Amino acid sequence: MEEIQEKKREIRNEMIKFLSSIPEKKREQMTKAIEDRLFEFANFLEANISLLYMNGKYEVATREIINRTLKYNKIVVLPAFDMEKRKVRLMKVDNLDTNLIMGPKGVLEPDENKCKKVPIECIDIAIIPGIAFDEKGARIGTGTGFYDRLIPDLPITTRKVSLAFESQILPQVPMESHDKHVDIIITEKRIIYKI
Repeated sequence: MEEIQEKKREIRNEMIKFLSSIPEKKREQMTKAIEDRLFEFANFLEANISLLYMNGKYEVATREIINRTLKYNKIVVLPAFDMEKRKVRLMKVDNLDTNLIMGPKGVLEPDENKCKKVPIECIDIAIIPGIAFDEKGARIGTGTGFYDRLIPDLPITTRKVSLAFESQILPQVPMESHDKHVDIIITEKRIIYKI
């Protein structure tokens, strides 16, 4: 157990170092390619209610994806994190400029005073962040476990999709019993369906 956690820490640190070294212009080009691939993805286009995320520093940027999703008249749901209870509240967001506040993880999240809660069983597609992945859908997140607790609560019919740069795909990601897989990973080069 401790050995796996240590390996995950090493991968996280290596990936953060690598992602920090990508020039901003190249990162923007890769992000745009991922966005375009997402908007050609039938499961995403057919979904009415999409769980997305506001990205942290080392995750694929999502602001443009969220704005574009709103322009398609789709319902956008973002997570709000309760650090004490270690729970995620899902909230409908209509406007990124007026509906968000700085959350406890240092990332913008929905303002509970302006956004309505959305029951988890309403989510059609869930875009799950991560720092490293493998082709079997294994993922390493930031280490807080919020998404590992959220994924099992999503309906079985909800597609669990991650966005990643091709360089974030590793041969194998170490997994513990509580870690959860995603179904699909979209990179700037391809769509990976869990083997």
